[in-house]
Amino acid sequence: MTDTSRTELAAQAYIYGFPLVFNLDQVHRYVHDGVGANPAAPFNTFSHARTLAGPADTFVTINNDTVYSMAQIDLSVGPVALHVPDTDGRYYVLQFVDAWTNNFAYVGHRATGTKSGDFLLVPPTWTGTPAAQTTVIRFPTNIASIVGRWACGGGDDLPAVHALQDATTLTVADSTGTPAGLPVPDAGVSQDLLFLEKLRIWSQAFPPAPRDRELQESFSPIGINEPGASPYTSHSADSLSADSLSADEAAALADGLTIGEKNLLEALTKGSSPEVNGWKLTFHAFDYNLDYFEVGTIDDPQFKIADPRLRIVERAAAAKGGLWGNHPYEAAYIMTYVDDQGEQLNGTHTYTIKLDPTPPVRAFWSLTMYSVPDFFLVANPVDRYSIGDRTPGIVHDADGALTITISHEEPKDPTAKANWLPAPRGDFRPVLRMYEPSPAVLDQSYVVPAITRSRE
Repeated sequence: MTDTSRTELAAQAYIYGFPLVFNLDQVHRYVHDGVGANPAAPFNTFSHARTLAGPADTFVTINNDTVYSMAQIDLSVGPVALHVPDTDGRYYVLQFVDAWTNNFAYVGHRATGTKSGDFLLVPPTWTGTPAAQTTVIRFPTNIASIVGRWACGGGDDLPAVHALQDATTLTVADSTGTPAGLPVPDAGVSQDLLFLEKLRIWSQAFPPAPRDRELQESFSPIGINEPGASPYTSHSADSLSADSLSADEAAALADGLTIGEKNLLEALTKGSSPEVNGWKLTFHAFDYNLDYFEVGTIDDPQFKIADPRLRIVERAAAAKGGLWGNHPYEAAYIMTYVDDQGEQLNGTHTYTIKLDPTPPVRAFWSLTMYSVPDFFLVANPVDRYSIGDRTPGIVHDADGALTITISHEEPKDPTAKANWLPAPRGDFRPVLRMYEPSPAVLDQSYVVPAITRSRE
């Protein structure tokens, strides 16, 4: 096999495997370190944030609308029981995401209502019988994430949210079992090739959907499907064994990963989503799950990416730009990098956007500010990271529209200040979220205007 072929395959493997590797890195992070307001929590237990997310929560495109409850589930111990309380109509969602980032189930306001309920989370091959009044949720992979979001009206509302969080429980059926957790990469693999090692061991522990097995097999020439000892360890020239990487082979694979990363960033900023007024309508960026439809999901061609090549690219871009995002029927996302002149948004300028009317939703909507290229929330002197229909003190125009001012410097005009979304000094990317969007959003008859740069 030539080094050029190795490089090409490694670049393709990066796009294919990025969702799995990036996702499970975050799973490990939540279990061992926690993320911002979410403390670390062992497998099969909840980590409850007690505040809305802020800049300390260094997680890609995290929202500032809801309080998070996270759980990393490992069903190597067998079934786990989930109980949810009665939220008395409050919006919440527990989103289930498998190791490959497929959204395969939803529990909550839209999906199952807001009454109390019981669910049994079971591994892929489980054949038991559930208790009465219990809904079974079958996992595609033994490890998966529950991404819980609770609507919160601000600081005064936090005690009520905390009570609901505490009443949401996970109970392992076999209390004597020990979760297997994530396989550990070979310590002898260099940082340059660690991605491939993680992809190798994690894709074998958590196999992809059957439709992707052929693609997975296509990476065998570069060792992705090699069992046992890692094929990515390198040795000095005088101690090379038959299955050790030479320096040139290792360099070819590393070059491929670099190319793959570059290709992914290009796909993220360009992408295949339609664009209107500078907004990327990423309604269907998370529609790559074609195989696993448990409670709360909608098995409909409208929410499936049919093109097999595009599906793999979109899956990687969705993980990079918004890991653990929802299907559009749960929450629709659109984002923009540019103003009405097609120029990159930057905090050295002042912008406005007039929402007339505001987004039509069954739950609520928000516009949230993110830094570029990290996509983190942006620190600012007034601790405002998003603005939306629940923001206290916003001032509507005389005609009922809402004009939002976006700038790094605080506006002097009282109305602009009330409706101010603070921006960083440098480049930024706002994201408009619409929770339980109306059909007008998804059929694009509701149009969001461009962000307009003010004359300076």
